[in-house]
Amino acid sequence: MHYLTYVSLAIYFIVMLCIGLFAFKKSTSDVSGYILGGRKVSPQVTALSAGASDMSGWMLMGLPGAMFLVGFETLYIAIGLLIGAMVNYLLVAPKLRVYTEVANDALTIPEFFAKRFHAPNSNIRIIAAVIIVIFFTLYTSAGLVAGGKLFVSAFDLNYELGLIVTLAVVVSYTLLGGFLAVSLTDFVQGCIMFVALVLVPVVAYQEFSNAEKMMNFAYESIPHFSEGMQNVTMLGLISSLSWGLGYFGQPHIIVRFMAIRSVSDIKAARRIGMSWMTVTIVGALATGLVGIAYANKFDMKLSDPETIFIVFSELLFHPLISGFLLAAILAAIMSTISSQLLVSSSSLTEDIYRVVSKKEATEQEMVKMGRFGVAGVAIVASLLALDRSNSILSLVSNAWAGFGAAFGPLVLFSLYKHNLTHKAAVAGIVSGAATVLFWIYAPVLADGKALSSLMYEMIPGFIVSSVVIWVASALDTDPCKKTVDTFHEAGRVLAEQK
Repeated sequence: MHYLTYVSLAIYFIVMLCIGLFAFKKSTSDVSGYILGGRKVSPQVTALSAGASDMSGWMLMGLPGAMFLVGFETLYIAIGLLIGAMVNYLLVAPKLRVYTEVANDALTIPEFFAKRFHAPNSNIRIIAAVIIVIFFTLYTSAGLVAGGKLFVSAFDLNYELGLIVTLAVVVSYTLLGGFLAVSLTDFVQGCIMFVALVLVPVVAYQEFSNAEKMMNFAYESIPHFSEGMQNVTMLGLISSLSWGLGYFGQPHIIVRFMAIRSVSDIKAARRIGMSWMTVTIVGALATGLVGIAYANKFDMKLSDPETIFIVFSELLFHPLISGFLLAAILAAIMSTISSQLLVSSSSLTEDIYRVVSKKEATEQEMVKMGRFGVAGVAIVASLLALDRSNSILSLVSNAWAGFGAAFGPLVLFSLYKHNLTHKAAVAGIVSGAATVLFWIYAPVLADGKALSSLMYEMIPGFIVSSVVIWVASALDTDPCKKTVDTFHEAGRVLAEQK
C-alpha cells in the first residue's frame, strides 16, 4: 500500500486522540460530565453522534455486502431503519430528555427505569445493566471484527493486529474524554462517513457509460428490481422492516437524547440526523449495487462481499484519498464501539458497582471505575472477535434485536403509560431478552435450525415484551403516588419547554 495512504490514516488517528485530550480537560471531572457531557450537547453534535454511533461498520461493510449478495431485498431493511429512526426522534427524544432529568437526574437508561418507580437501587436497575453489558459486548465484538477485516483486506496485515490497533485507538480517547470525546469524535466521524458514502458510489459509477448498462451488468447476479422486491415472502418483509423497532431500545442511541442541551434543540437535531441518515444509507446501498455491476464487468472475484467498499477505495482513488476512505470505515467502526464501551462502562459503574457496593464513592472514584469498565468490556469483546468467520451484519442483527426487544417496549411504556408498575417493567425486560435468545439459539426446528431462520427475532421479542408489560401492569397493584406524580411532572415540564 502507498505510504500516502498510511499518512492519511495516521492523521485521522492523531485527530481522534487530540479530541480525546480536549474532552479530558473539559468534561471528566464529575460523573455527569463523563457519562452525559453535562447535558450540554448541541443539536448538530447530537444528530451526527447518534447517526454515527448507530451506523457502525455494518454501514460501510455489512449493508453494501448484503446488497451485493441478495440485491434489492436489502431496501426493506433500509426503509425500516429510516422509519424507526424518525419515529424515535418524534416519540422518544423529547419525553426522554425531560423525564430523565425530572426523575432525579437519571444518567443511564437502567437508572432511569429505577428512578421512574422511585426505587433507585431496585432489581430492574441491575437486570437492565447486566443485559446492556451482555449485548454490548457482543455488539462491540462485531465492530472489532469489521476492524480486523479492514486491516486484512486493505493492508494485508494480521487479523489480530487489526483488532489491537482498532481497540487501542478507540479505547484511548474513550478512556480520556468520556461522553464529550465520544460525541465530538462521532461528529467528525459522521462527516467523514457522509463524504465517503457519496464519493465512492459516484466515482465507481463513472466506470459505466450510463445507468442502463450498469444495471444490465448488475442483473447478471441479482434479480431485476421488480422481481427482487416482489419475491420477498411476507415473513421476510416483516422481518426486514422490523429493524426499525430496534431504535426505541438502543441505549447508545437514545442516551444522545438525554444529553442534548434542551428539548427545543431536538427538532433541529431530527432534521440534521434524518438527512444525514438518508444520504448515507442510499450511499451504502449504491456502493453494493455498483459493486455487483463492477465485479461482473471486470470479472472481479470477491471472496468477502462485505469488503466491496475497501476494494473500491484501493482501486479507484489516489492513495491519499484511499487513506481518507479507509479512515471512513474506521470512523464508522470506532464511533459505535466508543459509544457502546461508554454505555457499558456507565452501567457497570453507576448501575452495578454503585448499587451492589452500597458505599459512597467520590465523583473522581466513579470516573476512574468507569474507565476500568471501558477497558474490561473492550478486552472481553476482543476475545469474542478473534473468530474472524463471524458475519458483521449477523452479529449486529442479534445485538440489535436483543436491545430492541428487552428495552424498546419498556422505554415506550415508561414514557407514555402513567400506571406502569415496577414488576411489569422487570417482567418486560426479562421476557423480551429471553425470547430473543431462545429465538436465536434454540435448535427447535426439524433440521436443527433456530427459529431466527424463519423470522427475525426482533418481532417475537418485541411482541412478547409488550404483551407481558401490559398484562402484568393490569394485574399488579397501582404504582405509588410519587411515581404517578413524577410522570405528570415530566409531561408538564415538556409542555413548557416546547
